[in-house]
Amino acid sequence: MKVDTLIKCATIATPLGSTPKKGREMGDIQIIENGYIAIDDGIIVEVAEGESSRIEAKNTINAEGKVVTPGLVDPHTHLVHAGSRENEMALKLHGMTYLEILKNGGGILSTVKATRSASDGAIISQILKSLRRMLKYGTTTAEVKSGYGLNTEQELRLLRLIHNLDSLQPIDIVPTFMGAHAVPEEYMGDKDAYVHLVVEDMLPKVAEEGLARYCDVFCEEGVFDINDSKYILLRARELGLGLKIHADEINPMGGAELAAELKAVSADHLLASTDEGLMKMKEADVIAVLLPVTSFSLEEKFARARDMIEMGMAVALATDYNPGSSPTESMQLVMNMAAIKLKMTPEEILTAATLNAACAIGMGELIGSIEEGKAGDVVIFDAPNLNYIPYHLGVNLSNTVIKRGSIVYKAQE
Repeated sequence: MKVDTLIKCATIATPLGSTPKKGREMGDIQIIENGYIAIDDGIIVEVAEGESSRIEAKNTINAEGKVVTPGLVDPHTHLVHAGSRENEMALKLHGMTYLEILKNGGGILSTVKATRSASDGAIISQILKSLRRMLKYGTTTAEVKSGYGLNTEQELRLLRLIHNLDSLQPIDIVPTFMGAHAVPEEYMGDKDAYVHLVVEDMLPKVAEEGLARYCDVFCEEGVFDINDSKYILLRARELGLGLKIHADEINPMGGAELAAELKAVSADHLLASTDEGLMKMKEADVIAVLLPVTSFSLEEKFARARDMIEMGMAVALATDYNPGSSPTESMQLVMNMAAIKLKMTPEEILTAATLNAACAIGMGELIGSIEEGKAGDVVIFDAPNLNYIPYHLGVNLSNTVIKRGSIVYKAQE
């Protein structure tokens, strides 16, 4: 058999399937010692244990002593913005909360100002820098939200920029509209008018141009309440968009229950969700996307991952990359945090960062596992076994990142 790429002598670790793994099933992964992966025309054509000498490859990679996993999937990011917010760290150290900073014109609103005034070129340059970092750490597919424009012209501009990203770099991008990220300064005191703008002006134009696969809403005290969120998400569903929701991050707003009622693909954060809300999510097959670096950065409590898994829920992991509460592009850091703070096992973490994360952005049929017929997206980790990846902190363990069968990152050795 002739193929484009052959990875041989590898320890292969992967979940299997195209649908989310729930509860204890998240720990059921396949480990192949001394295995090989054959990729041709960007697609995995064979995965097996043992000798690969019958395969003739244009490019052969010896992964002896290393662990090969599916490409990491980041299903929740806010990459499209200008500027940064390192000044807010001092405010947090002096006791100001996230919502207090937002109320005083900081947080999301300060990034909105910077983004509105930045050129397209400046924003694209900043995004590409972040995407290069993500790729080096093993991310091969990412969701990217708008939400730092907060008016029709700017939100459409940001979504159009997101659409340009696929042609500029290797990571596959899934676009999400998030005009309901915050109430902009010009609508302070008249939130209803802004919600009307999102529903009646922004969403129809986003749908008409086909600029987003999903619509997301920040359902939180002082931002958008349950009624606002439901109104926006129902309109998005009418227009053919999938649904996501920032749910119960700081206060128990009923976001988990709303995600279940509307059968959203995912509800994200979930730090303050009730058992009842989580159980409703489970029954409605809503994926829980957990963002432990955000909790760490804000010094907030962590999501109850163990409870969710024991309930039988599907859990995914993401960076929540944004310039304020989670300024990291590293899914490996997220995996470390998932072990230490969320008490997830290495097997559960792998599933949550690959297959379940892929399903949280509607990509489970194509990516998220190393199986015949799926895209040839894999990471070769400089690790002796799977346990080593969430264990070894503060360094990049990616040795080689492969996207659709082509090497897109190689560490210097």
